[in-house]
Amino acid sequence: MSVEQRGNVGSLESIREKLDQVVARHATVGDRLVSAGDLGNDERRKLQKEYSDLSDIVAAIQEWNKSCAEIAALRAMIDSPSEDADVKAMAEEDLESLEARLPDLENAIQVGLLPKDEADEKNAILEVRAGTGGEEAALFAADLFRMYQRYAELHRWRFEVMELSHADKGGYKEATASISGAAVFARLKFESGVHRVQRVPETEAQGRIHTSAATVAVLPEAEEVDIEINEKDLRIDVFRASGPGGQSVNTTDSAVRITHIPTGVVVSQQDEKSQHKNKAKAMKILRARLYEKKREEQDAVRAANRRSQVGSGDRSERIRTYNFPQGRVTDHRIGLTLHKLDRVMEGEALDEVIDALISRDQAARLAAIE
Repeated sequence: MSVEQRGNVGSLESIREKLDQVVARHATVGDRLVSAGDLGNDERRKLQKEYSDLSDIVAAIQEWNKSCAEIAALRAMIDSPSEDADVKAMAEEDLESLEARLPDLENAIQVGLLPKDEADEKNAILEVRAGTGGEEAALFAADLFRMYQRYAELHRWRFEVMELSHADKGGYKEATASISGAAVFARLKFESGVHRVQRVPETEAQGRIHTSAATVAVLPEAEEVDIEINEKDLRIDVFRASGPGGQSVNTTDSAVRITHIPTGVVVSQQDEKSQHKNKAKAMKILRARLYEKKREEQDAVRAANRRSQVGSGDRSERIRTYNFPQGRVTDHRIGLTLHKLDRVMEGEALDEVIDALISRDQAARLAAIE
């Protein structure tokens, strides 16, 4: 059936050739995976990922094609002078149902066609730091770190604590973790920014509400193929690890500080008793930070966005507020408020915020290409 015969049955007719190419590529990759016994492991993994990535959009395209054909057939039936009134009435009901479904299918296809962020499928490095607010900020930083740990557990991701810098009276001055699993960075990348908390500290005798802040940074974990680091560009210092209050936690020079001389990026690790393990962890964080720096340099818009999100930790530069007295969480970027603070802090309702942020991002990118 031609486009002219269909009439105005969908907003994607102008890119039908591109949709046909997507379906054809999916079939080609599927045939290659089934018939080829000469594939190496790397090539097979690459093809399997491509096939998986294309499967959802192909299913939507096929359903859209089917719906467009049915809509055209129903319209022809309704316009036919030879059909009786009862048949036309049933056709009009079916047509209304199909037309109501069409926008959702078209949106799914358009989202599937959006350029992919190459880092979305990567694991992530999570960094949480206490901002303004003193002791309460450190306690809140620890609460956020535990929130992401619980969220990772709910998604069956691996959450590996890499570094904890304890505050003198509880909480964390800094906390770093590696999170591994399916599409970790895609889910967590919008968490980067300043998180503000409003609550009554346990030490507050007057019951006054205090405002504190903590910063969150989520970096895609880089592979060696993503970012090349020359040994000659590194200065590696070793020193004795220390705990809260400055006391020594072991008697060997196991802590490691790595400075990337060209960029000035400095990473320290001291959680492990082994100097070798601390160096390996520090290199993982360094590689992630350099990879993010490279991504920012390649995309000026994203760079500006990230700077405004992460900020300096000042309570006025916020992306989200956690108000404990009112039991609510508000994400200021999209104006979303949830009155389920306890469930968000347990990681259970965090997906509601993240899903809304992802939808907002997709809508903005779709609007930019229309």
